[in-house]
Amino acid sequence: MKKILFMCTGNTCRSPMAKYYMQKRVKDLKKEDEYFIDSCGIYAIDGEVATLKAIQAMYSLNVDMRDHRAKNMLQVDLKDYDLIITFTMKQKKNVMAYCQSVRRKVFTLIEYSKPNTTMKDIADPYGHNLDTYKECSRLIARYVDKIIESF
Repeated sequence: MKKILFMCTGNTCRSPMAKYYMQKRVKDLKKEDEYFIDSCGIYAIDGEVATLKAIQAMYSLNVDMRDHRAKNMLQVDLKDYDLIITFTMKQKKNVMAYCQSVRRKVFTLIEYSKPNTTMKDIADPYGHNLDTYKECSRLIARYVDKIIESF
């Protein structure tokens, strides 16, 4: 079983969008037994719900993430994962500084999915309008699909 952890700042937008999207895709492909997919946040407040705009944006991709509850990275054993995906280089550096033993498993979503690109970050939609969230969700979906293809 491949264990993948998506990690952003607050675990209320990008990382749960990626988690729930990937869970739906692997289920659609009848490969859900091959993956354990989770998410957390570097500065997440345990138990916070996903933002309403993140939930709405994911509905446009037929993904329901209303039951999401945030989890702080301190609640997760990073060593248990095969792949740790962040959304910015800054988040990646924070994770590697926190747990140096996982350095070789940590990538930004774009870096992992499209290694030769200079663009590495997916900006945080938090506080922006629904269109920004929808654009973010489409980017996440595009690059998560590439992760699935790579396994």
